[in-house]
Amino acid sequence: MIDHHGVFLLVAALSAVIALILLIAVVKLNPFIVLFLASLGLAVVTGMPAAAIVKSFEMGLGNTLGHIAIVVGLGTMLGKMMAESGGANRIAYTLIDLFGEKRVHWAMAVIGFLIGLPVFFEVGFVLLIPIAYSVARRTGTSLVLVGLPMVAGLSVVHGLMPPHPAAMLAVTIFNADVGRTIFYALLVGIPTAAVAGPLYAKFIAPRVELPAENPMAAQFVDHGEESSLPGFGITLATILLPVLLMLVGSCANFVSMPGGGVNNGLRLAGNPDIALLVGALVSFVTLGRMRGFTRATILRFTNECLAPTATITLLVGAGGGFGRILQDSGVSQAIVNLALHTHVSLLLMAWMVAALIRLATGSSTVAMSTAASIVAPIALHTTGVRPELLALATGAGSLIFSHVNDGGFWLVKEYFNMSVTQTMKTWSICETIISVMGLVLTLVLSLGLSLVR
Repeated sequence: MIDHHGVFLLVAALSAVIALILLIAVVKLNPFIVLFLASLGLAVVTGMPAAAIVKSFEMGLGNTLGHIAIVVGLGTMLGKMMAESGGANRIAYTLIDLFGEKRVHWAMAVIGFLIGLPVFFEVGFVLLIPIAYSVARRTGTSLVLVGLPMVAGLSVVHGLMPPHPAAMLAVTIFNADVGRTIFYALLVGIPTAAVAGPLYAKFIAPRVELPAENPMAAQFVDHGEESSLPGFGITLATILLPVLLMLVGSCANFVSMPGGGVNNGLRLAGNPDIALLVGALVSFVTLGRMRGFTRATILRFTNECLAPTATITLLVGAGGGFGRILQDSGVSQAIVNLALHTHVSLLLMAWMVAALIRLATGSSTVAMSTAASIVAPIALHTTGVRPELLALATGAGSLIFSHVNDGGFWLVKEYFNMSVTQTMKTWSICETIISVMGLVLTLVLSLGLSLVR
């Protein structure tokens, strides 16, 4: 069983998370200050060396911002060009015409599912949020009804679907077959995305009242008439360019020898930061110069859209700092020990380990990779469990209940202009539905495959 120190660490972490929620949601303190204070308090209580406390928080914040700041900055620039040129509205109008206003939330789930395949959640989010704003304005519906299905689609493929980088990591660790994993992930992921996205959004949207003004949405207001908007093809090609580049990068080993010049070049082009940089630059031409905007106007657009992202990036970074304190204080290892001493099936164990690490660190990628590394050696000595299903169970566990130590939580909160409580009612519950339903369908699939074996 887990020792007394491990129990103490788990209680301390739980207390820190509860304090975080109360101070932000009830006391109304600045979230960045609260995350910093909670991190310091947890580090002191758990006995971390004084000299290592601030360094640990800074390292977690810096490592998170090193990726997020670039993604949010470039993605917001691309989104701003889509909005100012009318491209976001063009996509919104086309989706509305195709699905109808009453089913546009299903359209957003589909586009989230497709765009999210080769990109990290944060990248897909900043690429698609301008479209969500436009669809919500055009249809006069709540951003929750439109945006929640979009983020559900992004999240499902993040945790379950190769060639997404995080899912591919689990596939590699478990030595699973990529083709079979994709097939099984579709069987599990499509109904999961439908329930957690459009169906849950339809239920929760009337129960969440958003402020009339959204500072982030104001950055993406489009004033163009429908007849003067850019074409659907060129707009879609511009937004898909970063996605296609990242997909090419993920397939580099299939078209060239690893380590060679061509392989390295493809991987560089497929790096999310480089792909978004290329996408932003291309948008300056296709959605800027070709739409009659001058260089000075394009510069003004890109400068204007960056200011509102400062709070978001700082909060995401602070969440990363809190997650690093949880790791360095030993809380993450205590969670792993708890899971390993629980005698359950291997699929359920993979889900549990990933879920507990996700709750502690806030990172689904860290949860997925760590849980897979823990469970894979056990799987080698266990018969009857398909590695593809282990990858799915691990991915599902890594998505459970996103909360204040997860960068994605703060992205959704700030861009949707929700309170912490509202974000938990919508985004956190949506993630939990994905996680639990993903596990249940994986267990059902495992039972079905065992019967036909």
